[in-house]
Parts: sequence; C-alpha cells; structure tokens
Amino acid sequence: MTSETHKDFGRIGIWSGALHPSRTDDAGRAAIAEALAELDELGYGTLWLGSSPSPEDAAEIVTATRRITVTTGILSIWNHDAAQVAARIAALDPADRERFVLGLGVSHGPLVPRYAKPYSAMVAYLDELDAAAEPVGSGRRVLAALGPRMLKLAAERALGAHPYLVTAEHTAEARTALGSGALLAPELTVVLGTDLDLARTTARGVLSRYLQLPNYTDNLLRLGFTEDDFGGGGSARLLDALFALGDAGRVKERAGEYFAAGADHVALQVYTAGDDGSALPRAAWRELAEAFGDEL
Repeated sequence: MTSETHKDFGRIGIWSGALHPSRTDDAGRAAIAEALAELDELGYGTLWLGSSPSPEDAAEIVTATRRITVTTGILSIWNHDAAQVAARIAALDPADRERFVLGLGVSHGPLVPRYAKPYSAMVAYLDELDAAAEPVGSGRRVLAALGPRMLKLAAERALGAHPYLVTAEHTAEARTALGSGALLAPELTVVLGTDLDLARTTARGVLSRYLQLPNYTDNLLRLGFTEDDFGGGGSARLLDALFALGDAGRVKERAGEYFAAGADHVALQVYTAGDDGSALPRAAWRELAEAFGDEL
C-alpha cells in the first residue's frame, strides 16, 4: 500500500445504501444524480455503495461522477459471478475504472441459502478475479473483514479491509492483524442531531437489524460485549461504542478515535433522527463536509 493509494481514498468518505438507480423510479434516479453531483463537489474522498450493490449500479455511479473514488461496500460474492464482475469493470471507461475499487464480502448465513465455508469461498472468488480475461487485481479491491483470518487475507490479497459495524477498539486490533501497510477503512454510523434520546432511538432501530446476524454479534462478543448488550436494540454502552451520536463536532471527535486506533479512512454512514436509511441526507452531508473541512 502506497501513500498515493491512501490519497485516492481520502480521510473521510460517505457510505450510503440508497444509491441504487436500478431499485428506484425516474424521480428517484434524478434525486440520486443530483446527490452524486453534490457529493463530487463536497470534497469527500470515497463514496461507498452499501446494501449489496450490483455491478451495473456501481458502473452507473462511477460513470455519473467525475472525481470521487467509488467503492462497493460491499458486493456479495454469492450474488455475482466473478468473471462477469471483472468483465463489467473492464467495460468502464479507463479513467472511470481508475476511480473504482471493488469491495467484496461474504455476507451472512441467514441471508444466503447456500452460505458455506465463507473464507474458502472468498479465496476462490479472488482466484477467479485474478484469472479473469481482464483481471481485477489486488490493487483494485478491498475486503469486508472482521476476524483475524479474513483480515490477514485482506492484507495479502487486496488493498486492505473495510470492517463494518465495529468499534475503535476493533480498529486497533484490525491494524495489528493487517500490518502497517494495508488500507484500513472502517465504517462509522452517524446519527446527526442534538437530541441524544432521539438519536439513540434511531440508532437502536438501525442496530436491531444487525443484531440478528451472527457474524456481527460474534465479533461484538469477542470485543467484550455480552448478550445483555444486545437486548432492546442495544445497550447504551454498545450504542456509544458503535455509533457517532450528536452534532457534527461530536462526529469529528468519534472519527478521530478511529484514526487514533489506526484507521487510514473512515466511511460515514449518515442517518438523521427518524430516517430508515432510504433517504439521501444531503443537508447532513454538507454539514459534515464543512465540519471536517481540509481533513477530508
């Protein structure tokens, strides 16, 4: 990993699960296009396409932008054939292809009927990408990784790791597992607002979905949380460890904790109170861009 590659990602990115042109109507596509144009201007380093994007949606997003690095966060290896993914990336304009990074993950057993041997499946998928007619090499991909084996694989076979729903303490452990050279780009969920009780309610609504998935709960148990922390959508200490709750200044402080723990880049997933994740929180993106300023 070079400092130049780190620069491509920038320090702060935006993670959004709402940027799926194929899943909306004409009005929705127009709203996405307007949001992309603004994100391109705000100065964020990377746009992470969440909620299992398709290769076609990813290609459309990178084509619609001009400056920002675009990364899938995360494309499920169970849903898309590696050779077809490589071919779709190869079909991009060369300048757009240079701004695109393929983020890959193994998803979760409860969501994938044929889920089995996820580590071996990821190794095989990477082998297929390397063997494609137009390979997607290690320098153009990142892996969703929580545990030591997948983190080691991310360091060996990709630019690095994009851990999701993790604490700053996990980031410190991930940095040790990855070594000093690999990219470490954790996601940090933000609930922006000054009413902390309302922010916690929103955060619990978000977190309750993930607490049904063993990959996440097992990782949290490894970090020292208990089953008691999972009740009611998450204990206060779990929410405080996983989320940035508060105003833009507090978000900046929380991101700083991840950087201090070894992150190279932090991907902010932004909710406002009452949001279910389907919105495009453009006012919040502007507010955060102003708060981070030159640190983007």
